Amino acid sequence: MKVLKVTGIIILVLIVLIASAGLYVKTALPNTGPAPEMKIERTPQRLHRGEYLANSVAVCMDCHSTRDWAVFAGPLKPGNFGGGGEAFDKKQGFPGNFYAPNITPAGIGEWSDGEVFRAVTTGVSKDGRALFPVMGYHRFGQMDEEDVKSIIAYIRSLPTVDNKVPVSEADFPVNFIINTMPHKANFKPMPDSSNAVAYGGYLVNVAGCVDCHSKTDKGAIIPGTEFGGGMEFAQPGGIIRSPNITFDKTGLSGWTAESFANRFKAYADSSYQPVHLKQGDLNSPMPWTMYGKMQDSDLRAIYAYLNTLKPIENKVVRETKL
Repeated sequence: MKVLKVTGIIILVLIVLIASAGLYVKTALPNTGPAPEMKIERTPQRLHRGEYLANSVAVCMDCHSTRDWAVFAGPLKPGNFGGGGEAFDKKQGFPGNFYAPNITPAGIGEWSDGEVFRAVTTGVSKDGRALFPVMGYHRFGQMDEEDVKSIIAYIRSLPTVDNKVPVSEADFPVNFIINTMPHKANFKPMPDSSNAVAYGGYLVNVAGCVDCHSKTDKGAIIPGTEFGGGMEFAQPGGIIRSPNITFDKTGLSGWTAESFANRFKAYADSSYQPVHLKQGDLNSPMPWTMYGKMQDSDLRAIYAYLNTLKPIENKVVRETKL
């Protein structure tokens, strides 16, 4: 009886500890500090730089708009630029249903610049909720602070789009874990573009190449698979997987800087004609028409950086059709 009594006490203590930890995570986290007091001036330089980053490098507008999946690479549909609603849901393997918010004045018009800055760089929304890291705050918090301000200046210039977006919901236990994910920013100065490898690494972080070109489990990158490809994108017609972009024989070892840059620029050429898919065809989630507008020198810098990464042998089966 004494043994049973002691065991019962231990179980009770464990239950109390677990409940206390859960309560702490749910009520005290996330905690990245208050939103900074700031007013971001919309200078011509910031608007120009922000437009380039938001549309061609960080491709913020890719997720915060509506893509036309009936066309190869899902170019943006007209009429919902910045209006949000793009889904990252259970059908795609995510631990819940997450939706890109409306970032036009109809969505964040009542947010201060500091609140937008905190959300973009630490993952905490205006109301203190944690953002699921399909939003790249873990990357944007490592950018040059001035580049982040340029993106925000540009976003603040977007015309209003009235589009009500569903509330994102995480499944258990991610609805608890998500509160531990936001963290304070660790800004880093943008390297000089003359240092192609360092500058390329900066751009790779901004563009989020690793987020898709790695294997993932419930939305999190599996350590050791970074840039080796294999992330699965479930579609009605089957599964498409991201390619290996390390310089292994199963990746980019046969590519030159010119062929790498041209692969992107082909989709920005004025002669490019959108390819309409047939029912059941698999589509590339890669927003080629947006990344294709990157400057040639930036694409070559990305190539230079990727060429320094440890090669990963991973022959990716790109498509599995139903």
